[in-house]
Amino acid sequence: MTTLVETIAGVRQAVARARQRGLTIGLVPTMGALHEGHGALLRQARDENGLVVASLFVNPIQFNRSDDFEKYPRTLQTDLEYCQRLHADVLFAPSAGEMYPAQQLSFVEVAELGEGLCGASRPGHFRGVATVVAKLLNIVQPDRAYFGEKDAQQLAVLTRMVADLNFACTVVRVATVREADGLAMSSRNVRLTAKERQMAPAVYEALLATAAELRAGRDVESAKRAAGLVLEKFPEFRVEYLEVVDAETLRPVERMDRPVLVITAVWLESVRLIDNLRCDPR
Repeated sequence: MTTLVETIAGVRQAVARARQRGLTIGLVPTMGALHEGHGALLRQARDENGLVVASLFVNPIQFNRSDDFEKYPRTLQTDLEYCQRLHADVLFAPSAGEMYPAQQLSFVEVAELGEGLCGASRPGHFRGVATVVAKLLNIVQPDRAYFGEKDAQQLAVLTRMVADLNFACTVVRVATVREADGLAMSSRNVRLTAKERQMAPAVYEALLATAAELRAGRDVESAKRAAGLVLEKFPEFRVEYLEVVDAETLRPVERMDRPVLVITAVWLESVRLIDNLRCDPR
């Protein structure tokens, strides 16, 4: 049975009781609207820890557009039922007032890793993400925290933050979960119309096409043109960026002489889809 906890004091008490029993703590931070992508995180956390805490908080300081914040799906009861099916012990679902009882004057910012790609078009986004995750890590103090590889830039930012600030937890990377047609699972997918949903898998097809060209020895610019050929079939797509970057530093590369990510953000009408694919040299 999953216990719904809405206060910082309440989740700290639950963790303290687990620690007294000698249990390890796994934290799965989410913004709700849970799906099988989150399910992969929860299952791995369940396998590796004595107490599993899922957090559900739509974090206002990471949104640079108020309409995106307002439209973000909020499905607390459904999410609680999902956590129960996957045997999470605690669902920590604080209000904005609980997380930010006063004006927030302290922030966490990870230089360089959060500045390009999504950071270029979403000023302040990764500062908001790093700040709220730092707060969650301080509140729960888990042994392990679980994040999906779909959000590659977020994962890079948070991994570096945990290392640089000496948080006493391990960041666990969990592979992207995809629909049968390749679309990366995302809470925003529910906002796609039926027609848009049919087109959306082309984002992954574009990544596959680029990766195939890289593995064939093509330079980055030639490989990226393969993605363009896929996406230009659908005029509804607006490509925000499609880059090939170093898998660790996220800096653009010209050739694949080390592991890279083919990474993209694409708008399909009003829905922003992100995805990435790791590609290793032969």
